[in-house]
Amino acid sequence: MFKVDKIILLLGCIILFNCKKENPQKRNKPNILFILVDDLGYHDLGITGSKFYETPNVDKLAQESMMFTQGYAASRVCSPSRASIMTGKFTARHGITDWIGAKSGKDWRTRKRFDKLLPADYVMSLPKEDITIAEAFKSSGYKTFFAGKWHLGDKGSYPENHGFDINKGGFHRGGPAGGFFSPWQNPKLKNKKDGENLTIRLAEETANFIKQHKDSAFFAFLSFYAVHAPIQTTETKWRKYRNKADSLGIAKTGYKMERVLPIRQVQDNPIYGGLVETMDDAVGIVLKALQENGVDKNTIIVFTSDNGGVASGDNYSTSNLPLRGGKGYQWEGGIREPYFIKTPWLKNTGVTTNFPVVQTDLYPTLLDLAEIPLNENQHKDGISLKPLLEGKNLNVNRPLYWHYPHYGNQGGEPSSIIQFKDWKLIHYWEDNRQELFKLPSTEKDEFNVIAQNPEIAKKLSTQLINWLQEVNAKYPVKDNLFDVKKRQKHLLNLQTNKLKQLEKNREEVLSKDFKPNSNWWKSKISIN
Repeated sequence: MFKVDKIILLLGCIILFNCKKENPQKRNKPNILFILVDDLGYHDLGITGSKFYETPNVDKLAQESMMFTQGYAASRVCSPSRASIMTGKFTARHGITDWIGAKSGKDWRTRKRFDKLLPADYVMSLPKEDITIAEAFKSSGYKTFFAGKWHLGDKGSYPENHGFDINKGGFHRGGPAGGFFSPWQNPKLKNKKDGENLTIRLAEETANFIKQHKDSAFFAFLSFYAVHAPIQTTETKWRKYRNKADSLGIAKTGYKMERVLPIRQVQDNPIYGGLVETMDDAVGIVLKALQENGVDKNTIIVFTSDNGGVASGDNYSTSNLPLRGGKGYQWEGGIREPYFIKTPWLKNTGVTTNFPVVQTDLYPTLLDLAEIPLNENQHKDGISLKPLLEGKNLNVNRPLYWHYPHYGNQGGEPSSIIQFKDWKLIHYWEDNRQELFKLPSTEKDEFNVIAQNPEIAKKLSTQLINWLQEVNAKYPVKDNLFDVKKRQKHLLNLQTNKLKQLEKNREEVLSKDFKPNSNWWKSKISIN
């Protein structure tokens, strides 16, 4: 009898051991790695269709993830999108509707753009009353880490004030102060050696954090300053992409006029190509760290961008075609993003879905995947995508909203958007005109079908205006000093002088003997 009991006990131990071995996720909280790239366009990756940029590490990550082909940023510019990721709220609700630092009201006149409207005022820092996604994870026992671009307020509203235990490089600036090569001017990230690359350094800081906290649950937010202006690269990477542009065939012209500014039509910028590849190199460093520290099987990875690629304004870096527009614009090129979620223990590797999702969904989704109770009073404008990631249907028909009562640096117009099912309506605040698009068949936003569908437009318009009133949205106002002649003169200058200068600069950077300066770090050659 003693031998039988001993055998039964031994078998029980074996079964218990095997169950634990086969289900490690039952024992451990999943880690979170959130990778946010600045100004990366939907088509700036090999996996999303670029024939020019090379991104093997991100492409591999995407192939191991669920890819959302209709994944949207919460705004067409940076700070509003970032605030929406942190809070789970649409921009009109949390009040950060423009990039923090942009002029509004009467101050807009100093830009000498001679626009019809004065942009609305907006909230200048992440509201303290909001419970950020970092605070939600921290209160659930996670070690929290932030590296890179913050741009959600000045001192008192830095990452460490909103739930992050560690902050490497996040402060009020929206661009890489001092550039992408050390010495940079960042009070939250010390310089180590001249010439060190900022993007690689941020990845290494993240990798070190992973190594130090591999035995505890962590929430790591890697927020690259790349691929924001100033666009900079090394001579080696410039030459690689300059030669690639040559082999693909350099188009005679690279730009055409949009409504306000010239817009890039081709992906052949070798400086930007190098900047994108360095970002991909950095992603590779962090993914390798997960593997080397044995936490890759228990780490959820999110990869996305805060707005569309810069095709107009700033450095005119890339083209988002066939999507119309880019950063700052109200069309698909300004808000549709790479949007990947990797959950290693779920069988969704390489699966794509066209279910429309937005960055406010990431807050509840990550909580749900980590089995942390949702807080619907906080992430009011997001839904959990866990059912989709598990291969189930998500029977939700909900409208998506965007509100940008400002003029973009890139040529965008003050407007608000509602997208419901396959329809997208844009309301312009200058003259209250509207555009209606059917998605995805008119994803280029070139075929305005409002004349053929007046009832649909009317219904969507009413729904949009009612929602804006519900969340106490702010609006632009007419500028009583508006001078139509000054405006026309300004536009004529853009259509002639700036367009010519851009083409000249493109030819220069693609020439075989191009050299911006001795160390190549002032690689920027485009005009604002």
